[in-house]
Amino acid sequence: MSETSTGDAVAVAATAVQSAATDSWRRAGLAGAAIGVIAAGAAAGVALERLTVGRGMRKKARLALDAAGPYGALRGLPGKAPADDGSELYYEVDDVDPDAAGPRRRRLFGRKAPAPVTVVFSHGYCLSQDSWHFQRAALRGLVRTVHWDQRSHGRSSRGASQSGPDGVPVSIDQLGRDLKAVIDAAAPEGPLVLVGHSMGGMTVMAMADQFPEIVRERVVGVAFVGTSCGRLGEVNYGLPVAGVNAVRRVLPGVLKALGSQAELVERGRRATADLFAGLIKRYSFSSKDVDPAVARFAERMIESTPIDVVAEFYPAFVEHDKAEALPIFLEVPVLVLAGDKDLVTPSTHSEAIADLLPDSELVIVPDGGHLVMLEHPEVVTDRLADLLARVGAVPAAANVGPYGSTAQPGG
Repeated sequence: MSETSTGDAVAVAATAVQSAATDSWRRAGLAGAAIGVIAAGAAAGVALERLTVGRGMRKKARLALDAAGPYGALRGLPGKAPADDGSELYYEVDDVDPDAAGPRRRRLFGRKAPAPVTVVFSHGYCLSQDSWHFQRAALRGLVRTVHWDQRSHGRSSRGASQSGPDGVPVSIDQLGRDLKAVIDAAAPEGPLVLVGHSMGGMTVMAMADQFPEIVRERVVGVAFVGTSCGRLGEVNYGLPVAGVNAVRRVLPGVLKALGSQAELVERGRRATADLFAGLIKRYSFSSKDVDPAVARFAERMIESTPIDVVAEFYPAFVEHDKAEALPIFLEVPVLVLAGDKDLVTPSTHSEAIADLLPDSELVIVPDGGHLVMLEHPEVVTDRLADLLARVGAVPAAANVGPYGSTAQPGG
């Protein structure tokens, strides 16, 4: 198929979706079929081999992987932080285990012990705090960590500002204020290390842009994983030129139409789950031998994000531009890490961040996709542990644990 015909096919499919939306989506099957057409066009047929396997067999395989994989089962002390618009932001805290953190430090009688370093993890678009499963398992007990779900994701409430007929579009700046609310509630004092993947990295930049005093007074380290400081409207997602131009032209309208008929579309979305599984795998991972249970774990997180939330957040990325905010991090150690085959936030975007922060450590992971912290957990955790050791959050000789293995719940 030529580049032109691919682009035309995507444009025709998108136009069909818009037309169907104006007709009130009479049948959920039509919605599912339309989504499947776009998915198939965008993925260039990556999922077609799934059609040769019986649907019942595929369903059994997914259930088996769900039962066998403990990913996302780690839990901490829960809490809720109120956002500035009344949204409830869910977070969990994993505290330091005195036995795991090494010998106790001596201190003078009557003197208050300093607040520990807290590492705050912010997740990406259509994911949840559980996307940091391997890193959380490895650091558990060694350092105080906070994992939170962005608004409308995971266990957090739907964004109050985005609800109802007078709802306003979500923005990356709003997410930055949400992060500030979580810090105020879960880590009100002491040094901070901020870790953000994809949208989570943008959230960190937005928080720093609006609250530079937090960075100056409290932040001792930052890790940007598979993220961008702007120009996301130029990303081609691995598509040919004609195809990506067609997608850029029609996708915002298509998503808005889909989001307005969420219940019907979700039924159609489930009907085309196999096509979506192939699409998710293509845009999440690069390795051909990624653990099937890990791939299924990623599917579950993305599938659990309602279509209207997908539509609600998408426009914010094109508007995101925080390059001018990055110099606030010039005085702290920074890790910039990305997979070399990331189709969502290409590694060139991480290189652009590193160019603006010349003293940062830039790590490009070979054969790594967008969900590099799940695909190559040992590399991500190793570099993150090194950053934490550099800023004194963990002892230099600390054993960060079996970060490449399947960590059992509560482990």
